[in-house]
Amino acid sequence: MPLPSKPMPIATRRSPLALVQARDVQARLARLHGVEDEMRETVFPILGLLSTGDQIQDRALIEAGGKGLFTKEIDEALLERRAAFAVHSMKDVQTELPEGIELGAILEREDARDMLLARGGETRLADLPQGVVIGTASLRRQAQALYQRPDLSVVVLRGNVDTRLGRLASGEIYATFLARAGLNRLGRKEAEAEPLALSEMLPAAAQGAVGVAIRSDDDRARELLMPLNHRETELSTLAERAFLARLDGSCRTPIAAHVHIESMDFTGEVLTPDGQVRWREQMRFDMKTATRTSAIAAGQSLGQAVRDAAGDQLAAALVNA
Repeated sequence: MPLPSKPMPIATRRSPLALVQARDVQARLARLHGVEDEMRETVFPILGLLSTGDQIQDRALIEAGGKGLFTKEIDEALLERRAAFAVHSMKDVQTELPEGIELGAILEREDARDMLLARGGETRLADLPQGVVIGTASLRRQAQALYQRPDLSVVVLRGNVDTRLGRLASGEIYATFLARAGLNRLGRKEAEAEPLALSEMLPAAAQGAVGVAIRSDDDRARELLMPLNHRETELSTLAERAFLARLDGSCRTPIAAHVHIESMDFTGEVLTPDGQVRWREQMRFDMKTATRTSAIAAGQSLGQAVRDAAGDQLAAALVNA
């Protein structure tokens, strides 16, 4: 395929993890299309942007508007043609993309599991001392932790990996959660510890997956990206995001969903924010026969099963949260 006649910038957040993910996309595009290493920045330059979500460090995201705060500025750069590609952690992407934007590729998923990092070295919630303080900005992780350990005290903890680990080391909190995917991509030694089992903490929908968005009218960008798409990850995230959309899809509800490719299990759950009640359902998901349409239908079906199981209790719990 001929090289682009002009630069095709890659928009991303400025956080260390986001930049690592953007450089990975840059390297993949360069290798795929025969761009020499020294020409990567010329052909596919990185456009680092400060997102609204990165600027908010003192409160939970739901108080500032919820999902989309990490993608708004990047999407704007795409629509304004300042960028040809936009790299996102898929768990941060709204279930409905802005008009004029579509996903051009989803890369192969990293380990989707969460990790518990504690000052005492514990890697399981059950092993934490009674009543210790856990820091997290994730309503999902908060609810899942309190469901198993209602004695724990949960405080809001924002910031990048170094910021959160710094507050852990300072003694401000006893433990926190981090996604293993991010730690692996950053090459952090903390990733070598044992992650939480899926049965103990089900990940956020699409956690561990990186997506690359393009303008819907940009056929050239779509053509360049298409070979990078990973079928199994695309189908898994389509199903998980459809589950999310069927339930709520904002940061206001603790929702988790995961397609386990090897076991062909698709599990989804929703909890009350205080962790007192959890509704979890599971169905079979055969990756060999799945299509984009069937993956979305599976997510909608599982989401409806959880809604039916929760009934009016979930709506009442959210109103009182």
